[in-house]
Amino acid sequence: MSEVRVAIPELIKEDENYAELLADFLRNRIDVALEASKEEVVLTFEEGEEALARRGRIRQRLKKFLHKRNLKEDFRVISGGEGSFIIKGRRKREYE
Repeated sequence: MSEVRVAIPELIKEDENYAELLADFLRNRIDVALEASKEEVVLTFEEGEEALARRGRIRQRLKKFLHKRNLKEDFRVISGGEGSFIIKGRRKREYE
């Protein structure tokens, strides 16, 4: 079995319910075993699935979650290394 971790420390600063909301969103769209804690969501996959295709699907679903919650302007999805993603806050630009 392999797993993908999604760290959300900056996202839960906005609202602590986002961990469970993200878990429910992914549970409805990806058929995997899923476990949510306070600062991360862990997806566990059966062996044999194509790793690159799986990472692409997860990244796309994470972006869709941000879009549906109107968080796309404030947060982005970045790679956290092998088998992980981070939902990180965007830098605020100051315009003159």
